Amino acid sequence: MAKKKAVKEVLVVASKVKAYVKKKGCMTSADAVAALSDKVCAVLDEAVKRTKANKRATLRPQDL
Repeated sequence: MAKKKAVKEVLVVASKVKAYVKKKGCMTSADAVAALSDKVCAVLDEAVKRTKANKRATLRPQDL
């Protein structure tokens, strides 16, 4: 029996991303939105680490 791949939650609005890219004169590939969401998750994970390291519970712009 094959294991199912865990589906990650997408943190970006696909239609907004596609509209922004289109306005810049390009097209968006099918997997670009998922890749962008992965990048956003990575940035947020690092920001949360910095927030906790500074003994805070509130993520601030400087943590990004």
